[in-house]
Amino acid sequence: MASPQNDNGYLPFLDSLPGRAHPAVFTGCGVAYSRASTITTRDRSLDGYSRDKFPHWITQSGKCDMREVVLKRDGTDVVQSSSCTATSGTWYSPYDGETWTASSDLDIDHVVPLSNAWKSGASEWTTQDRQAFANDLTHPQLLAVTDNVNSQKRDKVSYHCTYAEMWVKVKSVYNLTITSDEKNALVEMLDQC
Repeated sequence: MASPQNDNGYLPFLDSLPGRAHPAVFTGCGVAYSRASTITTRDRSLDGYSRDKFPHWITQSGKCDMREVVLKRDGTDVVQSSSCTATSGTWYSPYDGETWTASSDLDIDHVVPLSNAWKSGASEWTTQDRQAFANDLTHPQLLAVTDNVNSQKRDKVSYHCTYAEMWVKVKSVYNLTITSDEKNALVEMLDQC
């Protein structure tokens, strides 16, 4: 796997979210269009895929696993117990526009799902590379979102542009492929910017 490249741009949308700093992403849809056109288009299968091949929610510091780190980063006024569990705070879910005060109401979403990454090229990576991808705090890959809308993240029309930009960013920095249908969906979302 090629090392992910840093991008100095960001989405203005992220400035309006409550909580801590989010990973850098694109500065606009033009950049996303440009990046999308450079991503290799290829169909692959899920043969051999298992979520266990992507070690996730690894310990980051002391007793804090990746879930707790993301909850702290994405929340406002987050208080953690001595075991690093978020005991209070406020979280805004960009997928549905809801605000939550209980961390149990949130999932940590992989913007590019692990199964998609597998069929997009991660099947050829080492376990260490897949672990880095599944726990990436540098790029827009992990977000705290409402737990029951995680699978419906693309349904919020006002979020299409941001979501497509994040998807393209992750696919680009990890040199993952996209399918023709995926590319068409990304372009359709970017057209709404």
